[in-house]
Amino acid sequence: MKAAPIQKRTVLVTGCSSGIGEATAFFLRDNGWTVFPTARKAEDLEKLRAEGFDALALDLSDSGSVRQCVAAMLERVPDGLGGVVNNAGMAMPGAVEDLNREALRRQFEVNVFGCQELTNGLIPTFREQGWGRIVNVSSIYGLIAAPMVGNYCASKYALEALSDAQRIELSGTGISLSLVEPGPIVSAFRRNAAAAMEESVISDDVRYADNYRKEAARRKKQFKKVDFINRPPEDVAKKIFHALESPRPKRRYVVTLPAHLGAFMSRFIPAAWLDALMARQLPR
Repeated sequence: MKAAPIQKRTVLVTGCSSGIGEATAFFLRDNGWTVFPTARKAEDLEKLRAEGFDALALDLSDSGSVRQCVAAMLERVPDGLGGVVNNAGMAMPGAVEDLNREALRRQFEVNVFGCQELTNGLIPTFREQGWGRIVNVSSIYGLIAAPMVGNYCASKYALEALSDAQRIELSGTGISLSLVEPGPIVSAFRRNAAAAMEESVISDDVRYADNYRKEAARRKKQFKKVDFINRPPEDVAKKIFHALESPRPKRRYVVTLPAHLGAFMSRFIPAAWLDALMARQLPR
């Protein structure tokens, strides 16, 4: 899709305490962008500021925090905002039958509601400028669902749908919207998901309680290394950079071999075959 050229290389990047967000903040800065990273915790904000960033506080589950972040961002870029990278997110693992309303709500507050509220707060500025880039970091789980992570998959499916609709709604405005769909990336994401599961899902009265406890303990000790399957967060940062810089940014960027395979299967493999394949991941 063709997009209006960026006149100011300024960008807001969410979820920069570690992983994809942190890597993206450094990669974009190293390539000439003025980056305003966000984090939720005070210690993460201080770490980013120590690295020379003008970091902004943002808790996507709090509308007041979202509005404050938008206002603070726009104060810092009176000459124009080049883009926003919606990377912040979390995972609430667990079988769907074990998820209560609060667990479902917490997942969507961050990955969907807060993300969209932040974007909508910046769009009037993009419209007035006549240019701007929106990059939403989704997941291959936004195209293909898997057992024991249905809540996370649902949130990414929702993000995909909202992004597709909004991209069409923004036609002719000079604003582009791209989705980035990573597969397995070496980061703290899985350990953070284990902590969320312990906090909001694990209890003695859920079906898979013993499995969850074992999985949470395993994830806390697990440190994956970069290899042919598990890629570094910089691989995602490079796709985000293309979406921000290219005169023809793609609608979707798929990252990692498993993600490419998943995207292919979601389109061309019969549902019955996918069910059988995914069922092999169920706890025994």
